[in-house]
Amino acid sequence: MTVNLAINGDASTYEGDPRTSLLDVLRNHFRLTGTKAVCGEGFCGACTVHVNGKPIMACLQPIGVLDGAEVTTIEGIAPLDELNAVQQAFEDFDVVQCGMCFPGMVMSLSAFLKENPNPERDEVKSAMTGNICRCTGYERIIDALMSVQGLEQVSSQKSEKVTS
Repeated sequence: MTVNLAINGDASTYEGDPRTSLLDVLRNHFRLTGTKAVCGEGFCGACTVHVNGKPIMACLQPIGVLDGAEVTTIEGIAPLDELNAVQQAFEDFDVVQCGMCFPGMVMSLSAFLKENPNPERDEVKSAMTGNICRCTGYERIIDALMSVQGLEQVSSQKSEKVTS
């Protein structure tokens, strides 16, 4: 089956099994490896991408139903050599440790902020429920996201980066 997509703004074509997951197509066919393959069951959120502007778990989405769709991956969330606001906040608050959840978390929370630009802290916690982080305390992630809009004075200040 032929599937035509716009991936990160570029026209793309996939020829193959329509049951193949979007995650596998992105990583193996288009070599966009920023979208992480972790659980393969839609549980962890690491494979979150935007399809037609909405966040989805790429591991659960068969490519065959996406003909004509617009797909944005972590590689396309911001211009090359720039960070979007969520990525910058994560950097500023030294949120990222292993990096496996980071792309999915950025994709989910970027979409959340578009829909809800002035969230309360509890709304941010709710928005994160589809993304699991095994390394970082969630409070720093929440603090970072709240700082994007300057929504509250965060109690934990930016962590000082350790240099050797």
